[in-house]
Amino acid sequence: MSRKHCPAEYREQIVKLARAGRSIASLAREFEPTEPTIRNWIAVAEGTVASADVQIRQELRQVKRKLARVEEEKAILAKDAAWFAKETIKIPDQSSSS
Repeated sequence: MSRKHCPAEYREQIVKLARAGRSIASLAREFEPTEPTIRNWIAVAEGTVASADVQIRQELRQVKRKLARVEEEKAILAKDAAWFAKETIKIPDQSSSS
């Protein structure tokens, strides 16, 4: 999943619309950003959240997603390894009967 970077002017326009009385939900429906993203933009614009804090939270979300994917891949590989180990034990005895 890739994230699209929005230009500062675009974010400023969304924040102005929100301050003018538009609901965050209607802005999210009409424009592409999600409601939490718009809330973050408003918080940064109001100075209640530092821009660096928002960036750190976004990076943390990305790292958590990547960790979940890696853990899922690890579980799949462990199951595959167990299956292959079991299959190699089942090789029939090939004694010569000649």
